[in-house]
Parts: sequence; structure tokens; C-alpha cells
Amino acid sequence: MRPTRVAAALLALGMFNAWGNGYAADKLDFGKVEYERKCAVCHGLMGKGDGPFATVGMSVPDLTTLSKRNNGVFPVQHLYDVIDGTEILAAHGTRNMPIWGTVYRKQLEEAYPDAPPFAAEVYMHFRILALIDYISRLQAK
Repeated sequence: MRPTRVAAALLALGMFNAWGNGYAADKLDFGKVEYERKCAVCHGLMGKGDGPFATVGMSVPDLTTLSKRNNGVFPVQHLYDVIDGTEILAAHGTRNMPIWGTVYRKQLEEAYPDAPPFAAEVYMHFRILALIDYISRLQAK
């Protein structure tokens, strides 16, 4: 019964997203909310790398210059891999940034232990893509 509820919730989320794009666009920016909750503490509200944790002695990248540093192309796959934790930046030494892919998967698995295996992946992809969408809108012109 629980997998059915999870599937129904995912379907409802998709339907809300499809129906509510026009209505909710002015009301809720999921990527912005996710960014403010997960990323702004280090990268700052505007993505400049000036969040409160940036003063702890670690180098925090300016997310507004990702496209500029990549010859005008927004590096979607690279950003996805960094957020997911697939790409560990060896040049930076130990990784200070949380591996959000693991965090997102664990959140869903703990909340819905009987969820089908694909549900955690869908949940993780949705959240990471929402973050990437918002970060793409922070790019300096």
C-alpha cells in the first residue's frame, strides 16, 4: 500500500508542476527555496561565495560566474556531478560541500522506507535539477 501512496504523491507532484507552472511561477520558486536552505549558508544569497560559512577559512566559489568561467556555456553536467557527489574536486583537497545526492536519497528512504527503489532517484534528480535551474538564473550577464 505504501509504494502506491509514494507513486501517487510523485504523480501528484508532476501534475501540480504541469498545471501550476503558470500559477505557481509567481508564488513558489522551488529552486530558490532549495538554494536558500542548502547552499546560501556558504555561497551567499546571491551566489557570490560570501555566505556566513565562507568566513570559516574555506574557499567558496562564486556561482554567478560559472558560465563566464566556462566560455559562456552554463556547465549543467559538471554542476550536477558536483552537487550529486559524483565528481570530487581533487584539486580542492577534502570536500567541504555536502554530497547532496546522498542526503536527498537518504531523506526519502527514511521518510518512506517502503518506497520503490526508483523513488529516491527521482526525488534526488528533481531537487538537484531545481538547484541547477536556480543557479543558472544567478549567472552574471
